[in-house]
Amino acid sequence: MGIDTISEGFKLVGYKNFVRTNPRSDLFNVKRFHHIEFWCGDAINVACRFSWGLGMPIVSKSDLSTGNSVHASYLLRSGELKFVFTAPYSENTYFSNSSASIPSFSASVHRAFVDVHGLGVRAVAVEVEDARVAFSTSVARGARPVAPPTILRDGRTVIAEVHLYGDVVLRFVSVGGDKKNDVDFLPGFELEENSYLELDYGIRRLDHAVGNVPKLGPAVEYVKKFTGFHEFAEFTTEDVGTLESGLNSIVLANNDETVLLPFNEPVYDMKRKSQIQTYLEHNEGAGVQHLALVSEDIFRTLREMRKRSGIGGFEFMPSPPQTYYRNLKNRARDVLSDEQIRECEELGILLDRDDQGTLLQIFTKPVGDRPTIFIEIIQRIGCMVEDDQGQLYQKGGCGGFGKGNFSELFKSIEEYEKMLDAKQTNP
Repeated sequence: MGIDTISEGFKLVGYKNFVRTNPRSDLFNVKRFHHIEFWCGDAINVACRFSWGLGMPIVSKSDLSTGNSVHASYLLRSGELKFVFTAPYSENTYFSNSSASIPSFSASVHRAFVDVHGLGVRAVAVEVEDARVAFSTSVARGARPVAPPTILRDGRTVIAEVHLYGDVVLRFVSVGGDKKNDVDFLPGFELEENSYLELDYGIRRLDHAVGNVPKLGPAVEYVKKFTGFHEFAEFTTEDVGTLESGLNSIVLANNDETVLLPFNEPVYDMKRKSQIQTYLEHNEGAGVQHLALVSEDIFRTLREMRKRSGIGGFEFMPSPPQTYYRNLKNRARDVLSDEQIRECEELGILLDRDDQGTLLQIFTKPVGDRPTIFIEIIQRIGCMVEDDQGQLYQKGGCGGFGKGNFSELFKSIEEYEKMLDAKQTNP
């Protein structure tokens, strides 16, 4: 599969020919990412692992101790980044969903999800001006409804859900009025008294959430139709593949380009199975492949994370060869000092650039048992502009998405998969 064999009527032009424009075509007001909800078999243990590995303290909870007999949910937060980990209680312990802090939660749907996918992202939540408007507009434009708008117990917060891809939902969250709830999240969550707030490795927000899908065309057109999101970037296997495998990819964005949703599809008829196809097989369908987390100081973040690799934290994909970092001096000396370049090599950080800025990035190995979801840590440099009030902000996607590093990442993944294949062939 290549550029010409994408679904009929849907063509990619590739990175070099893509012209970035922002038609500001959103069909409803989307502000930013609100949170990511993971579904898992045991929420507290998975939450503790992510807390330790990413430096995100557990700041609030909704469980038996707060009166929720339906599900246990734990909120991790670092800066604007919010992760929620949820698992069900036995249906024998409650008579209705009235005590659930997330009213769309279903124990039977959760169990089916975890049975099929293992640990994975159930909800990509975005903050919108009005969740009721976002839901009704989306459904009218072809989105598959999952959970209708529900007013939560504070009388101001509204959430609703539509299908995104696979078993992942796009969750709309809006909060009316000026006053926020006590934990600045969802009513029904209570502050965690034993939270270790000093646990902070410098991660500040979610930059993008990447989905792997069997076919790019239908998935992208579906989301574009009901959101109005525009195409922010695209890549083909000619842009980002290796001699052995590759992918095609499109990035969608909202008006303010604060919500970035890349979509990947596998490319076939190459020497090795595409990493996207491997994901789809082990995940048993489409799903969130990785989450890119923005650090305010990637060197500090990586030093802290690598301290914990092997002792409850996350492990990283193998670093590129020394030649990569020798060449890096020629590409990055105007942005990074020689000491920072040496630290990039020591920590395994990759660097890429576009015509606007610079991207520093690194990828973990899969975070669960299956070779599916993983984490990307990034820092964007440059692209600072003023808003209407004269405040400086960084343009979305500054420095790109690591196009120049895809081949290095793919080579690492290919070597990792070859190791797994060898173990299965010769146990």
